[in-house]
Amino acid sequence: MWLDSSGDTFPRSGANMNGPVIGPAKTNRAKPAVLLRAQPSWAFFLDIDGTLLALAAAPAGVTVGRGLKQTLGQLCAATAGAVALVSGRRISEVDSLFAPLRLPTAGQHGVERRNSCGVVHRHAAPSHRFSEIKNRLGPLVARHPGLLLEEKGFTLAIHYRQVPSLGGHLHRLLRERVDSAADLRLQRGKMVLEIVPKGSDKGIAISEFMSESPFRGRIPVFLGDDVTDEYGFSVVNAMKGHSIKVGPGRSAARWRLPDVHAVRSWLEQCAGTLAPAKPGGQSRERAE
Repeated sequence: MWLDSSGDTFPRSGANMNGPVIGPAKTNRAKPAVLLRAQPSWAFFLDIDGTLLALAAAPAGVTVGRGLKQTLGQLCAATAGAVALVSGRRISEVDSLFAPLRLPTAGQHGVERRNSCGVVHRHAAPSHRFSEIKNRLGPLVARHPGLLLEEKGFTLAIHYRQVPSLGGHLHRLLRERVDSAADLRLQRGKMVLEIVPKGSDKGIAISEFMSESPFRGRIPVFLGDDVTDEYGFSVVNAMKGHSIKVGPGRSAARWRLPDVHAVRSWLEQCAGTLAPAKPGGQSRERAE
């Protein structure tokens, strides 16, 4: 955790902590990202749920339209492949959603990461504590059908969007279990609590991508909406890149977009700006 000049605290990626601590809202500092004009030197890192896709009642309730896939494909072509998805979902799940695209992807908050060559790196083995925690949560989930327990392989998540009154109880329950585990931390998101291995987060994943081709030497641009994305914002800020918070709320991000619709429109503009010039010297953006 680090302190900025105003005295507010923000998460530093890789910090040994159970979740980001974010200071007061920065709406007076964060500028509208629509003022940013895409540059050929950018590398794009994109959160999925709440950023590219509207949040659903359950993770399985989302779909990816052809238009978004087309925009991402155009960005990839315009940046020589410097576009990566950074998500809490498993890589296999991301691939299913965005098929036939198969982008560089950090899954499960960076616990697994596939580089541009298709090589998958994993930071940790599944914790033996997951079974114990699942057994502890089982009776509670059975009593409350609105709860969704999701085992992702390397991380464990419980969604309570449909029963928000249980949030405090779940947090206390999981905190007791995680505090006794040296290799795990509790991470809060929007109506979800996740148990993840220590030493992995979205900021670390972005740093790893930035050390590799085709991201190396570029300016990182990261879009995210949740508290889990603050780790990425801290890394991108340190790299003098562009951190973009989607939606309201406190954040260390330096730019802001209001919602998923605005994200898609802005990415379309970026793709148009960066599109290779057509014969006659006109870019796709100007030709249209």
